Amino acid sequence: MRFTDTHAHIYSDKYQSDRQDVIQRAVEQGVHHIYMPNVDVDTIEPMLDAESKNPGICIPMMGLHPCDVKEDFEKQLYVMEEWISKRAFAGIGETGLDLYWDKTFFAQQKEALRIQIQWAKQKRWPIILHCRESMDETISIIREEKDENLFGIFHCFTGTSDQARQIMELGFYLGIGGVSTYKNGGLDLVLPEVGMGKIVLETDGPYLAPVPHRGKRNSPEYIPLIAQRVADIFQTSLADISAVTEKNAQTIFKHYPG
Repeated sequence: MRFTDTHAHIYSDKYQSDRQDVIQRAVEQGVHHIYMPNVDVDTIEPMLDAESKNPGICIPMMGLHPCDVKEDFEKQLYVMEEWISKRAFAGIGETGLDLYWDKTFFAQQKEALRIQIQWAKQKRWPIILHCRESMDETISIIREEKDENLFGIFHCFTGTSDQARQIMELGFYLGIGGVSTYKNGGLDLVLPEVGMGKIVLETDGPYLAPVPHRGKRNSPEYIPLIAQRVADIFQTSLADISAVTEKNAQTIFKHYPG
């Protein structure tokens, strides 16, 4: 069986001492693609270095994380726009809204998101959305901006069945990660109501490790643990989850040559 980790910060310094070993173990677990969401200008170089050392496996995206939207966000976006004019990326992101950590720059977050939405539509690339404590606000902006060229993933989905249906009706996919393995994560109740037609797998490594590694560093090699939990939730086989999520990932990232 093959798996895709649609969201992992494998370039993070949390993997500084053993990055290649982690990637090798993930490959041995059947993970053949690791999509890397960018965070800010400073993470571009290490992300592209991970790509160069692992071609066809570690695949870069370009975007500004909402938690990194500060006074200089326009300067950061200018640098990123230069990059997407020079080469292909698998998607725009990680972008979105975050009301969990700091609300100081929420207006700027929304402006930065709308700018990156325009990039995604112009390029016809998927957009990868972060929406911590801001699911309804993010859905609202996507609904306002929606056209045939806007699609992507609501990363780390932990919302309600109603929110999931709205997201899917907008043509977006649900990124399912380690939270699905948590006792009070809630996805065991939501996912059966909305089906597996628009789900993809992700770790968000090094964050949000699945059980039994919760509280430790997350890793793309744990994708099969997440996949097995999703299979259990849907009362189906691991092979079925592999097939569905691989098809969905290929649909989302079909433009990318990597």
